[in-house]
Amino acid sequence: MKNSRYSDSQIINILKQAEAGTPVPELCREHGMSSASFYKWRSKYGGMDASLMTRMKELEAENNRLKKMYADVQLQNDVIKEAMAKKW
Repeated sequence: MKNSRYSDSQIINILKQAEAGTPVPELCREHGMSSASFYKWRSKYGGMDASLMTRMKELEAENNRLKKMYADVQLQNDVIKEAMAKKW
């Protein structure tokens, strides 16, 4: 996954500026980002503070790690089943 140019705290600050009443096009121009990025962040991180955002990213990383572990176990299981079928 591509890394963001913006840190979690920067994203939170940009969203707080928008909540304070700064127009979105002005924010986008000031920070050099697209309005699509802003609206994506708002839908994903709206109402969060920095600690919640950090916790969410930790959970996403753990979830990805667990998915990879599950895929590896399933692959091993398939190989074992195939070997057992050939044996009989």
